[in-house]
Amino acid sequence: MSSTDISINHDVHHAHDDHHHDQNFFEKYIFSQDHKVIAKQFLFTGIFWAIIGGFLSVLFRLQLGWPEATFTFLEPILGGWVENGKIDPEFYLAMVTMHGTIMVFFVLTAGLSGTFSNFLIPLQIGARDMASGFMNMLSYWIFFVASIVMFISLFIETGPAGGGWTIYPPLSALPQAISGSGMGMTLWLVSMALFIVSQLLGGVNYITTVINLRTKGMSMTKLPLTIWAFTLTAILGLLSFPVLFSAALLLIFDRSFGTSFYLSDIYIAGEALANTGGSPILFQHLFWFLGHPEVYIVILPTFGIVSEVITTNSRKPIFGYRAMIGSMLGISVLSFVVWAHHMFVTGMNPFLGSVFMFLTLIIAVPSAVKVFNWLATLWRGNIRFTTAMLYAIGFVSLFISGGLTGIILGNSALDIQLHDTYFVVAHFHLVMGAAAFFGMFCGVYHWFPKMFGRLMDEKLGAVHFWLTFIAVYLVFMPMHYIGIAGFPRRYYNWTGFEAFNMFTDLNTFISIAAIIGFGSQFIFLFNFIYSIFRGRRATENPWHSNTLEWTTPVLPGHGNWPGEIPAVYRWPYDYSKPGAEVDYIPQTVPFSETKSSNLPYERDLE
Repeated sequence: MSSTDISINHDVHHAHDDHHHDQNFFEKYIFSQDHKVIAKQFLFTGIFWAIIGGFLSVLFRLQLGWPEATFTFLEPILGGWVENGKIDPEFYLAMVTMHGTIMVFFVLTAGLSGTFSNFLIPLQIGARDMASGFMNMLSYWIFFVASIVMFISLFIETGPAGGGWTIYPPLSALPQAISGSGMGMTLWLVSMALFIVSQLLGGVNYITTVINLRTKGMSMTKLPLTIWAFTLTAILGLLSFPVLFSAALLLIFDRSFGTSFYLSDIYIAGEALANTGGSPILFQHLFWFLGHPEVYIVILPTFGIVSEVITTNSRKPIFGYRAMIGSMLGISVLSFVVWAHHMFVTGMNPFLGSVFMFLTLIIAVPSAVKVFNWLATLWRGNIRFTTAMLYAIGFVSLFISGGLTGIILGNSALDIQLHDTYFVVAHFHLVMGAAAFFGMFCGVYHWFPKMFGRLMDEKLGAVHFWLTFIAVYLVFMPMHYIGIAGFPRRYYNWTGFEAFNMFTDLNTFISIAAIIGFGSQFIFLFNFIYSIFRGRRATENPWHSNTLEWTTPVLPGHGNWPGEIPAVYRWPYDYSKPGAEVDYIPQTVPFSETKSSNLPYERDLE
């Protein structure tokens, strides 16, 4: 991009900035086109959904931990779904379904990418705002409408969707099958369609902004790893979400218009339905073609966040910058060719299964490169254990623990035995659920000063980290054990099976750990809300970091920089450089000002 283009862009954005000086409350905080306000809107909505999703998990863990107990105290909360202290079995399925949907899509996709892609992309590449502020605003408000529809579905008489978060047909395609396949499922599909539109609008915006609006000197190899991660996440979403949209659309047709894309030879109460020629396996292919890239849509942004936080708080350059970019590219490509490892038990051709198994195991290689590089960055670093750094290190721990079980499940011979057991639940909660949450907490604690101009309390943050970290391992490690023993997921009550009664105490233990883990999140919530208003005031660059967002005012206004956008001269990871006067050199410092620390090839750039 030429310097002329850059200056034109800057002039346009200056004019854009002047236009925003006299905004009313609604323009500034509700229907704002400022990427920073929109990021906070995504964050607040994500936190709201995380509380609901976590609360649902506590409810069904009560049932699993004490399957014969009566929960009369739940009757005022759940109403008719609790009768004589017993949770309705169909509502149990609905809670499992909504927990998965909320956490995967509404919290770890919209909440995570919506917050950090929006907040950091313009600030870290040196842009006044997103390429299209209006499209950005539209992305959030369509997500908000999707959230309202999903929230309403929790309260309807027949209950929310109850076919599992993967909503496999024929169960989800037949409204008469169970109560959770009725109106709740219709609202689920409408909400997800809106959600996908929101994600596509956001993704197009993120990619366009990174390609076109980088400041002078900001080449692709000078971008922070966060921006690489957010861009690749947006590309994955752009290519895979339309496939889920088509799957949902065909499911709506089967449910409401009498088509047979997924239905064939179905009998209900002994009566044959007219549907013929469809295949429920088609839905699984369409769903998992999104579903596997989706796990990387969830985890890739955290790769970037954790890389940034580890290098900043180790006071060392990131180890293997180009290898980190290469591994993210490799993961992004491979994520599209492994989807059928979720389908080893569908009767697929064993040769085809071996191909997907081979590709699945290969994806461990770029993942291992990332882990090695994080550990090498930490090695002999001058580590500062901020709360964000604790969460970054915790993330690496969870990613290793959960990733190792992924290699086991990637092997089709083992997966056929472990499919639909708690081993699978434990695997993806460690590697995708808990790890992504740790990455999200890491980002919130680290960029909170730039979002709100204040610092979160580090002592409360440390208490929050240790309680969460210990609770996560106490919940999911025992699940591996009971999963290997064959304990099935999604069972409302397992006491009728003699083989599973030996796990009563372990299930109670898991439930207690889950309740403690959920409760400890309120420490974060208090710290977050209190610090917005009463936290210690932040300086412009509290972490002594090198990236561009720390060159803006403490609380940047619309347009981010009050004057000229700074030019970039170097990569973002010049920490503890031999010969330098301080242990960090921001990207905006020319080589002519750091002659004592310049490397031989950098002397030509002075």
